[in-house]
Parts: sequence; C-alpha cells; structure tokens
Amino acid sequence: MSLDGHALDESLRVLAGRNAVQDVVPALEDIAKACVDLFDIRGSGIMVADQQNVTRYVAASDGPGRALEIAESTTGQGPCTTAFVLNDVVASDDLTADERWPELAEAMSSSGVRSILGVPVRLGGVPIGTLDVYRDWVQPWSERERAGLARYADVVEATLAASLLAHKAGELAEQLQYALDYRIVIERGVGYLMARDGIDAVAAFRKLRSAARSSRTKIGAVAETVLATGELSIDAR
Repeated sequence: MSLDGHALDESLRVLAGRNAVQDVVPALEDIAKACVDLFDIRGSGIMVADQQNVTRYVAASDGPGRALEIAESTTGQGPCTTAFVLNDVVASDDLTADERWPELAEAMSSSGVRSILGVPVRLGGVPIGTLDVYRDWVQPWSERERAGLARYADVVEATLAASLLAHKAGELAEQLQYALDYRIVIERGVGYLMARDGIDAVAAFRKLRSAARSSRTKIGAVAETVLATGELSIDAR
C-alpha cells in the first residue's frame, strides 16, 4: 500500500490540534493508533526513557506492540533500543532472522511480530524515547515510510513539550528531565567504553545500564564514575 501524502498531512494536522488540550498519555495513545490507521503496519507504540535512561512502554496500539516495548526494555536490545542509543532510525525486516538481537527474537518468538522500525523521539535535539511500529509479516521499510514516521515522531516531541509546559506530563516529567540533563554525560561514558573495550555503542550502553542496575544507582552517576575513574563500579569514586 502506497503512502498518501495528503492523508499524512491531514493526520498530522489533526493530531497537532489535540496536543494542547489532552493529558500526555491519551495524546500519545492517539498518535500510536493514528500510525496504524495511516501506514501499512500492524501496530505502533511509544517509549520514553526512564531515570536509568532505559526506554519504557508509555503507549501502544495493541497487545503485541506493548509486548515488544516491554521485551526491548527487559532485554536491552532491539531496533527501538538501538534507535534510541544511536539517535537514528533503525529497522529490522524480519526479527526472527535478524542476528543482531537474539534475546529479543526469542522473547517475541510467539508474538507474531516480524518487521520492526524504531524512530528516535527528541526534545531539543536530545533523544528521549522512540516511536516504534511493527508488522506481522516480512517486508522492507521504504524510505517514504521512514520519512513519514519521522514526522510522526516530531508530533510525539510536540506533544511531550506541550504537556511539560502545561504541567500535564505527570510522572513522565521527572524522567524526561533526567534524560535531558544526563544525555551528554551518558554519551561520553558510552564513547569512553567503546574506545576502551573495542565495542559498539549499544554494547557500551548495555554495560552502563548493567552497572547501574547492579549498584542500584542511576546510569548518569555510573557514566560520571567511568569518566572520572575509568571504572564501571560506582564505589570506585
């Protein structure tokens, strides 16, 4: 099914008109459902970074979409997690045959989820979450679909920004602020581990996340420790 440019523009216009009047979660749910109505996909969801800088489920159009987001948060891997870490669109045409994320593929083996696209959601240029869509069949993601879904990610950004200004973001507000405040130091910590251990950005991020969990502290504090001491242990300071 080809993407109708006029329908996309109208859908985005309608969603933008709702941002200022709705609480944040219902507004995000509207965006997730609108994606399904417009694009050739089966489901959609939105994740936002928590105070461990791990993306968590906030809204989804259906059960498998919600399960995908929960599985990505649990395993720390997948197209959506990678899109958040790299601040770039990341796709999998067939999760079951994708060797990059074996733990996620195993967790989602009975869900029917096959092709996935993760699009970063930003606030002021800083990635704070992802817009995630999936199909239950194998199919490459076209450049037009990627561009159209990136525009939906911009609507998510506008929704979150408007909700913060209107004090309607609730419990999301504190974790969003943490993601914004510590993104730079976390990126620097990731870069240090990449250079030190010869690993990629996602693997370095998972090391920071694992150290934060084991020490029961925030990932920003672990990143600061890495930069100050070269060690992952929070007790090294």
